[in-house]
Parts: sequence; C-alpha cells; structure tokens
Amino acid sequence: MKKALIFVAIVSLMAGSVFAEEAILIDFGLLVADEFVAVGLDDEDDTPNQNAHTLMDYSSVRFGSSFTQEQKDVMKTSLAIANWEVELASSAKTVTNMSLSYTREANSRQFGTVMGVRVHFPVEPHNSWAIIKPPFEIPAFEPLEEGDGISSTSRFEEGYGVIKNVGTIKSIAVNVYGLNFPHGLSTIVFDGNGTKKSMFMGYLDFDGWGELIWNNPAYIQEVRNRDLRLFPLYPESMPFVKFAGFLLQRDAATVGGNFITYFKDVKVIYDKAVLDTDRDIDDESLWRIIQDRETARKLWEMERFGQSQVLRYLDARKQATESTFTPSGTQDQDQ
Repeated sequence: MKKALIFVAIVSLMAGSVFAEEAILIDFGLLVADEFVAVGLDDEDDTPNQNAHTLMDYSSVRFGSSFTQEQKDVMKTSLAIANWEVELASSAKTVTNMSLSYTREANSRQFGTVMGVRVHFPVEPHNSWAIIKPPFEIPAFEPLEEGDGISSTSRFEEGYGVIKNVGTIKSIAVNVYGLNFPHGLSTIVFDGNGTKKSMFMGYLDFDGWGELIWNNPAYIQEVRNRDLRLFPLYPESMPFVKFAGFLLQRDAATVGGNFITYFKDVKVIYDKAVLDTDRDIDDESLWRIIQDRETARKLWEMERFGQSQVLRYLDARKQATESTFTPSGTQDQDQ
C-alpha cells in the first residue's frame, strides 16, 4: 500500500500537477490613494493623493544640495492609480491627445476600486499604440519594515507588482473591462535579468468584465520532455518578475479618438525556480551576500527613478498657477 502511494506521488510530480504556483502580480484595488502628500509648498488641499504602502521618498537622491528641507518633504510619490502614466506613440503625441490620456480611480460594484484608463488616440486612419505604465519602475528589492525589524518579503510583493522565485511562466490572466473597442491588449513584464517581455492577451471587443488569458506556447507540461539542469543555489538570488505596464494597440481601420477601459488585476501561474526546503545552515545570515547585492541594486533603481521624479517636481514648481488674467484696475484698487 505504501509503495503504491509513493508511486502515485511520483507520477503526479512528473505530470506537472504539483509544482505550478498561482499569484497576483498586481491588484489595482490595493493602490487606493489613502495618504496626503503636499504637491507644492503652499498646497492646502488635504485630499489623499498617494498610496501609503508604495510611497517612495526620493529627496535623498544625489541631485544637488540647493533644496530646502521643506522642498525635500514633498519629494514623494507612489503607485497610487492617478499617478500612472499613459505614454503615446510618437506620432500621436499632440497636445490634445496627451492632455486627454490619463488614469483615474474607478468604483466597480463587482470589485470595488479599479484602475480606469482614458486614451485619446489619433482620429486619423493610421496605426497607433499607448502604454499604461507605473510612475516609476517598481523596485524588486525594496524591504518591508515590520515592527522593529525588516520582513523577508519585499514591499512590492503580494499584489503590488513583484513576484519572487519565478521559474517558467505558464499563464498570465488580466481582469479587464471591455466596451466593444476592437483594440489589442498586451501585458508587459520585466524578468530578473532586466529583459522586457510583452505578451499579447487578446482584443477588447466585448462588453463588461472579462478575463483575458495568455498561455505560454513554449511551456512543456511533461517533465520527461524538459531540458533538466542543476543550477547553483546560494548565493544566487531568487528569479523574479515585475509588472511594467499594459500595451494598447489601435488598428488604422478601427475607430480613433477617446478610448476607455478598466483594469482589476494581473495574475500569473508559474513554476517555482527553487523549491522551499529546510536548509541545515542559514547561509544568508552568515555571509549576507544577497542582502548586500540587493541593497546595491535597490539604491541603483532608487537613484534612477529619483532623478526623473526630481525633474518632474522642478517642472511642477515652475508651472504657472494662474487660471485667468487679473481684471484691469484690480491691483490699483488694492493699493
């Protein structure tokens, strides 16, 4: 009887039914604006505009020493839905198209808060595209503070844009709301080597919520048919994937102008890169190789994203605040 159970377990393992994992790569319901951060020094509106869990402080970036402490206090941003960017194709970057392309929080009766996207494509009959991307490249190695210590889980794991220990991706699913637009949707991710990959999910020519699924055509289900190799364990870091955005493609033969859609989440089914085992020796606590390497990479990612954020902050501070001209004679009367 015991031999039979062992045999069944081995057959199940070789059939590939026990090593696939499912995880949420990003859940836009977690990116609700729940904290207020002043945009300018005289910002009196205390409406929440940032997501506390993903808030990043870029005031420490090496970008000059002429900023005051008050200016540094407002140099923060997060993955709050309204902060996401809509990048248009170069041929579509007119003032009208860019000003009418943005993201907003939307209230869904089925899912709660979701991400709403408005894209203004060119009305002329030619191909075009738009990328919906986070305001900064999501850090893969951002530590999460818990109480008096630091959690082993990254701050952007568990639905905030990063999945660790990812081997081969089997499938990706997107919960998206269609409004009968015949535009194509692709999901963009980065792997641990920094390689950007785009997976075509399908078309949005349906009405209401739907789940578009990409199945990896190169995924081999049978273990006996795989190219099996042994890889070094420590100090190799865990492979990961992180969310980089959505690609929307409009065909020249389809309608242009305003396009609206909504996103709930992105889910991934994948093989683990390394099995969770009970190690006899805690290698990392002794050598700290991975921590040092990931800290260096985190600082590099932080500096790169911080410089672009500082430039945006400076441009926002220089932006005109007057919405209309002061009526003639008003200044003389005040004097």
